Amino acid sequence: MKRAGVRTPGARPPLALAVPALLAVAFLALPLVGILARTEWGELADHLTSPGTVQALKLSLLVSFWALGLSLFLGVPLAWLLARVPFPGKAFVRSLVLLPMVLPPTVGGVALLLAFGRRGLLGPWLEGTFGITLPFHTSGAVLAATFVAMPFLVISLEGALGGLRPRYEETAASLGASPVRVFFTVTLPMVAPGVLAGAALTWARALGEFGATITFAGNLPGTTQTLPLQVYLLLQDEPEAATSVSLLLLAIAMGVLIALRGRWTGTPSAERRSGAPAEGPAAVKDPAAVKEPPAAEPPSGGGSAAPSGGRWSLHADVTGFTVLTLDADPGTTIAVVGPNGAGKTTLLRALLGLTPRAHAELRLGGEDVTALPPHRRRVAWVPQDGALFPHLSALANTAYGLRAQGVPRAEARREARAWLDRLGVGHLAHRRPGQLSGGQAQRVALARALAARPRLLVLDEPLAALDQTTRAQVRHTLRTHLAGFGGVCLIVTHDPVEAVSLADRVLVLQDGRALQDAAPAEVTRHPRSPWVARMLGRNAWPGTATPDGLALDDGGVLVAAEPPPPGTPALAIVAPEAVSLHRQKPAGSPRNVWPGTVREITTSGSRLRVLVTSAEAPDLVAEITPQAAAELGLAEGVPVWTSVKATETTVVTL
Repeated sequence: MKRAGVRTPGARPPLALAVPALLAVAFLALPLVGILARTEWGELADHLTSPGTVQALKLSLLVSFWALGLSLFLGVPLAWLLARVPFPGKAFVRSLVLLPMVLPPTVGGVALLLAFGRRGLLGPWLEGTFGITLPFHTSGAVLAATFVAMPFLVISLEGALGGLRPRYEETAASLGASPVRVFFTVTLPMVAPGVLAGAALTWARALGEFGATITFAGNLPGTTQTLPLQVYLLLQDEPEAATSVSLLLLAIAMGVLIALRGRWTGTPSAERRSGAPAEGPAAVKDPAAVKEPPAAEPPSGGGSAAPSGGRWSLHADVTGFTVLTLDADPGTTIAVVGPNGAGKTTLLRALLGLTPRAHAELRLGGEDVTALPPHRRRVAWVPQDGALFPHLSALANTAYGLRAQGVPRAEARREARAWLDRLGVGHLAHRRPGQLSGGQAQRVALARALAARPRLLVLDEPLAALDQTTRAQVRHTLRTHLAGFGGVCLIVTHDPVEAVSLADRVLVLQDGRALQDAAPAEVTRHPRSPWVARMLGRNAWPGTATPDGLALDDGGVLVAAEPPPPGTPALAIVAPEAVSLHRQKPAGSPRNVWPGTVREITTSGSRLRVLVTSAEAPDLVAEITPQAAAELGLAEGVPVWTSVKATETTVVTL
């Protein structure tokens, strides 16, 4: 695979674009070359160590670092507000943030003077109440530098926050972390590169500020005369010294840009160029992390990680996009299934209190938690990808919920390590998520959720990203530990094996409504949804009962042995192994015979699944042996006849 930025041999850019681009580079570079060419190198040290320059440099550093501190204090919360909170007038606020970047600096100085000057809007009050005079004072220079520099931090950090998936913050909240704790322990560490980039640009811009400073704070030596103002004065009497000081400011600016390479300028970092995997639950940086140890069984002694003994039933009345009433006894595991868009994830997020699309009146045990925020509901969430915090080790991830609930650090780490041991990943406690395989990461995510002592556990397709072998191992681990969980567990899944092997009940959703809620065996025998029947590997066709069978909604008639009363909506279910394939029209007992064409042949274990399309009946799948397929000469596009006995058809009333 070709690396980005590598020119294909023989490919030349068109001259109509190359020439203006080269002229632009020359236009930007020539002034810098002019500074280098006109610098008196022999007198550079004397110019930079002159008393006036040293004094201006110290003042510039003082002003720029104070401006950076104010920008961080005010700009970081503002960037978070713009990135995370919808509110009226957000576009106007963002325009206010951008305004100092496009406003002429002298105009900005005039605006500051009219706001904070002695005759401004707030100036008389500040001076009369607190004795603070900002114009022609060092604090005024700090205020001017902050005004023009803070937007660089806000815009940089808002972009970083926009690229951070809210799932990490939502998962932290589900583990019991308050919004402030989530911000400082998850959000900020994960956007640290954006904070550093914005802080560096803010500091550099504050260091080089001129127009707003001289207009608002004046040009007083030792008080407001910063290095850019010193350059302006030197140009009148000592142009060689002004060139030397300009070179110093140029070197500082170039140093900042070099330090930000790959973060602000868009240059690919070395890791991206080398093709190294990004950090995430499924990334593996250590080959030793690939090996999956067998699932650990619970220790006989229980230990600190043993279930706390609490028992919490579930009662939920969900309204909105998803409408249903859900009741479950302690220790119940419910598999939530349905097609995409059926409302499965909306149901989980309603229970978590994380979506406006649905609202859940929720009782856990004897407590009504409806009015509580997500971090106080004791509802732990394991997203599909685990959402492990990439800046924390597996041990710190697992202890996160306990620490958020006020458990002392040593106790939280002991209990977290015990949970990791129980799930067979205790030896990986020191590794970060980027060093774990997919199966290991899912076990850590499960340990983190269980260690948080939840009353309700919700798992959103926790095994979907795993290969078949790892999925079987993690499924066994999950089944083992759910057996001792005292609350209710909801698992969203598209895997029939997971639904049958893990759940006590299967809840089938369709268009936000509960279509079926029954034991796995009942759902397997009599699925009331075509999607569920197909998920279980069956042919399923909705229709309306007739005296002999069903008039199918997609066209055709199916004869059934025991049809419901005529006019009843029903679902016909036929197992793939009950469908027979023939090259010639069969004679004999089959009541349902249709011509068709082979469209697809796939493997299913040691057998083949053949998809047949027909103009006289809905598509259907037959399951045959490879030997039978060879004898029939089956291949895509081959015409065939299909037959289904009336006694092999199950009809479920809808």
